[in-house]
Amino acid sequence: MFNRIKTRVLKIAPDVRLFLGAIALIGFSQAIYNSVFNNFLNDTFGITSLQRSFLELPRELPGFLVVFVSAFLFFVCSRRLAVLALLLQGLGLILIGSFSPQISVMLAWLFIFSLGQHIFLPLNFSIGMELAREGAVGKRLGQFSGISNFAAILGSFTVFLGFSYLHFNFLSAFLIAAGVAFGAAVLLFFMKPDKPQHLKLRLKLHKEYRLFYWLNILYGTRKQIFITFAPWVLVTIFEAPIQMLAKLLTIAGVIGIVFQPILGRAIDRLGEKVVLAAEAVVLVFVCLGYGFSKIIFPGNAAFLVAASCFILDGMLIPVSMARATYLKKIAVDPEHVTPTLSMGTTIDHFFSISVALVSGIIWFKFGYQYVFVLGALIAVINFFSVLRIKIPLGILK
Repeated sequence: MFNRIKTRVLKIAPDVRLFLGAIALIGFSQAIYNSVFNNFLNDTFGITSLQRSFLELPRELPGFLVVFVSAFLFFVCSRRLAVLALLLQGLGLILIGSFSPQISVMLAWLFIFSLGQHIFLPLNFSIGMELAREGAVGKRLGQFSGISNFAAILGSFTVFLGFSYLHFNFLSAFLIAAGVAFGAAVLLFFMKPDKPQHLKLRLKLHKEYRLFYWLNILYGTRKQIFITFAPWVLVTIFEAPIQMLAKLLTIAGVIGIVFQPILGRAIDRLGEKVVLAAEAVVLVFVCLGYGFSKIIFPGNAAFLVAASCFILDGMLIPVSMARATYLKKIAVDPEHVTPTLSMGTTIDHFFSISVALVSGIIWFKFGYQYVFVLGALIAVINFFSVLRIKIPLGILK
């Protein structure tokens, strides 16, 4: 059996093997960060929900700056830029864990980490699509996502074991995550360099991609509510400890091992419109579950509903690959894909920063429930926007 697996692995192209390994390490590192960061903020600095929302400004600002940073580094090819992104992530994690005597200092380190994280976001999809066969892009992205998901399970489970039995603290968790990110950078460094793109492609908006930009705006606002306020509800409203968040992320990861490759194949077979519309419908109920489970259900049942929404919400994040494959199909020029993905990241983060600040004020003034009412309304708008997707006939099978 071992020889069979070894033979199959050796048949995979070297760049694909290296990218698979890097994606696995990134998934592991991200899972550790995701499992501990909200508890780190709550336990170390004791911030309020309003302060938590304003924390998104320095954390998400690098996402807005992605297209400008990419333009400034236009002479660096995508794969080398990905290496730089992971080095920044690792450095930021070390500084957050080791040198954060007060929140103002921590925010500077968070900016460094987040810059690396956001530079890599569009590159993840563009490199993945470069390594896919024509007609099987969704399948390939689903496979990469599945590998990342499996590694994320190991990362979340490591946090659960570490904080439960091995006397982990926040510093040890951040250092492990940083070391793994550096390992991913090494693997990407050994990939064959691709060709740098012209500067003029980096900062240009194309009218042909208007719907793609709009879908990114809606995705940015929806994503921000999940990343910022969903775990914050579990930590502050339901008082969930680190071990519980790690456990929920582990469960989502286990389900995702099967779900994400299926999702990739569904994109290829059913099309982006069907997949993105289904996501929007599910998100309406997820947002209502977050917001009103504590009102409708008694104690433990309310937490189970909110936790189930957290798991389902996390599983749906990889649906973003459908926006990437949609762009690839409608791209007027293949060279437009990577810079347009970066532009999409910048656009979505301008609005995600805005919705984080607005949502923090809504939470403070009216209650957390209304943050998720806003999320449900965004999901409804997203559903009707997705119905406008049209793929050129020449692309369809």
